[in-house]
Amino acid sequence: MPVTHTRRWKTVALGTSAVLLALTLPALTAGPAGATTTAYDDTYYAGAIGKTGTALKSSLHNIIDDQTRISYSAVWEALKVTDQDPRNSNNVVLLYSGISRAKSLNGGNPGNWNREHTWAQSHGDFGTSAGPGTDLHHLRPEDVQVNSVRGNKDFDNGGSSFTNSGGSLTDSNSFEPRDAVKGDVARMILYMAVRYEGDDSWPDLEPNNVAGNGSVPYHGRLSVLKTWNDEDPPDAFEERRNQLIYDNYQHNRNPFIDHPEWVEAIW
Repeated sequence: MPVTHTRRWKTVALGTSAVLLALTLPALTAGPAGATTTAYDDTYYAGAIGKTGTALKSSLHNIIDDQTRISYSAVWEALKVTDQDPRNSNNVVLLYSGISRAKSLNGGNPGNWNREHTWAQSHGDFGTSAGPGTDLHHLRPEDVQVNSVRGNKDFDNGGSSFTNSGGSLTDSNSFEPRDAVKGDVARMILYMAVRYEGDDSWPDLEPNNVAGNGSVPYHGRLSVLKTWNDEDPPDAFEERRNQLIYDNYQHNRNPFIDHPEWVEAIW
């Protein structure tokens, strides 16, 4: 009988101004995510069920690469839906800072939010063309200045706080997101590694265990991302976002939100 993984629930405390999302439970020792079942196992994921390793990765790639591409300008409006603040429909929740900010404040100036590529564009040099540059499964709203602080850094533990960090940390070559979205970040990065395998004119994106990858099509650090996936299982916000992208925009899913245990099964 499959064992459903235990979740550390995240609570949302949001107001009409900038408010931070935070974990309310004490840290737990990370362990591999337990097996899950979903309504899509007999249909969407039928070709992947029961597989592991490279066979699972290949099967998932063949499933999720069938997607509708959207333009970079269309991402603005999509994010206002996928990342809507559940407590205030006029706002979006910013990924790293946890701030709830007015949807109307999208743009490029201080105080605005813009489109953060969780898998940094320079890691494979894919820009903002339709494809990895506009894939909603890794694009999230973020404060303009926080987005700049993150830049193209790999993900790792450690660093110092900064303005509007929301608990996120950074150093010279890495970025650590706040605890409440560590798993979200891991699952977005690993989605990209499965979706983009170099067979459709885009680079073959892969995770590695390096911080400081620069312009090569790799993102790290894999060992840390795997731990984050276990420590911070998918919550209702992440699951709703996955469903909205599937139903209304790209018509593909992030399999690691549906089956977080597949991270360990592949890597």
